[in-house]
Amino acid sequence: MSLLPAALLFMLLAAQAPAPQPTLPEILARVAEEAEVLAQNAPKALTRETLEQRALIAPPRFQPRVGKAATVASRPQLSVREIVSEYSFGTLKESDSSDLIELRQVISVDGRPVQSEEHARHALSLGIQSPDDRVRKRMLEDFARHGLVDVATDYGTILLAFTKRGLENMQLKLAGEAQVGAERVLVLSWRQMSAAGGELEFHGNQAVRRSLQGMLYVRKSDGLPLRVRAWAEHPDAKRLIRDEAAVDYALSAHGFLMPVSVVHRHFVDGRIGIESLYRYEPFKLCSADAEIKVTEVPETPPPPPHK
Repeated sequence: MSLLPAALLFMLLAAQAPAPQPTLPEILARVAEEAEVLAQNAPKALTRETLEQRALIAPPRFQPRVGKAATVASRPQLSVREIVSEYSFGTLKESDSSDLIELRQVISVDGRPVQSEEHARHALSLGIQSPDDRVRKRMLEDFARHGLVDVATDYGTILLAFTKRGLENMQLKLAGEAQVGAERVLVLSWRQMSAAGGELEFHGNQAVRRSLQGMLYVRKSDGLPLRVRAWAEHPDAKRLIRDEAAVDYALSAHGFLMPVSVVHRHFVDGRIGIESLYRYEPFKLCSADAEIKVTEVPETPPPPPHK
């Protein structure tokens, strides 16, 4: 019976030993790095977004009824809509901030064409050149015109809240482990200390920002961010309003993280009233001109694992 040399046995045991878990500073450095790479590449990215919304709609205030039906309270009705849009990112031309925002143009509603892809991409280019938050308000109004009840915006870019500058506005701490798909992940709880980088809401002509909190899920082996959960609560006319979202990210064929899906839920006094699922096709890289022309930039293999 032959015995393995001690050096070879040590190498085999070392190869089987699990890799050391990254420390919190290492995790935050990796997350900030991925957020910076996303910020650099997102303005060149274009894809198709499919939004499926399920909402409980209150019945009309006046419903003439007679007999027994008049004594039965009307129940909310379920509305299901599907909106397909051309989707990209951009910055507001004259904004003091260089923060990226989501830009979308509807091309079909419940399977009915609204405009061509070419027209939608041209409209996206005009949106990118717009000077202020009115472009976002117009896009939300466009969604409302197509029958959507409530629209969450800019959740696809929530990873950008974790840049080095964004982390300065956060409290973070390790909060355990979990599973995301096939990946074992570390969970970090986070809370923004001010509303500066929070969610944007529109009420009439007023735009209001609210600070967010949530959970960040990073791959246990190397700290790669895979999911961000976020929520915010606020009272409104004696009701408690809560909005929450879960955003999943994956490495694109071009080697940087991009959103794969967003699930947004709107609660009133603890009851869910609206659920919106956003799904994204693989992103293409576009030329840098204002017309957002897709140039089919050749795909590059993902970078080697981060060390």
